[in-house]
Amino acid sequence: MEVLFVLKKVVSRLVFPLPLALQVILLGLIFIIFKRNRTGFVFILAGTVFLGAISVEPVADRMLRPLEQKYQPLQYDDTSAPSYIVVLGSGHFLQEGLPPNALLSQSSLSRVVEGIRIKNMYPDSTLVFTGGRFRYPVASSELAALASVELGIDENDILVVAEAKDTEDEASLARDIVGDESFVLVTSASHMHRSMIIFKSEGMDPIPSPTDFRAPDKLYNLWDYFPSAGALAKTERVFYERLGLAWAMIRGIVPE
Repeated sequence: MEVLFVLKKVVSRLVFPLPLALQVILLGLIFIIFKRNRTGFVFILAGTVFLGAISVEPVADRMLRPLEQKYQPLQYDDTSAPSYIVVLGSGHFLQEGLPPNALLSQSSLSRVVEGIRIKNMYPDSTLVFTGGRFRYPVASSELAALASVELGIDENDILVVAEAKDTEDEASLARDIVGDESFVLVTSASHMHRSMIIFKSEGMDPIPSPTDFRAPDKLYNLWDYFPSAGALAKTERVFYERLGLAWAMIRGIVPE
């Protein structure tokens, strides 16, 4: 199972937008080396145009926005207080001397803050942080819990699930904790659609509260039409989620 997990990650990285564009350009160079100049030129041009297009913010936002706008953040409702708030993990790193919040990725920190926001609305609920260790001896969920304590949450109101490798693991392990109780699911807006599908496939009915929005409705200026690393990162999120949905569909998790 570990081999399959690593293979899935490696293959997905090969079809991310930047590696995919570079592979097309490289293929064009190979054609030129073998005197297939016209074919090589077509591949190089296609790869370059593709890379330029997906690195422009209006294009990236147009692809990302449909994923992010499927759900809206939870607003206070005094008629239905959740028992748990499940906050999914994301990236992190370790460096001596930095506080826990500084060790979390932008997505991770946004999720932690959203979890605390909901916890403040429903003080009797329990925060459940998920997320594995991966390359580091400390799990992202453990750092999230430490950051929450430093931001004022009682450690007795926090549970940590440090064994999960991916969203499917997080859903399965969270089910063992929340059971049939009501709970809020917190993750990045682009990741919420797939997360809801996976959690529902485990027989749960979470209340979504997305965060970490990257593609809001906005008025663009001239500079937004220049290629940028930030826009390319948004496109990568689209590819990541679409590939994840395709993988879930292959495994029969996606009902449609």
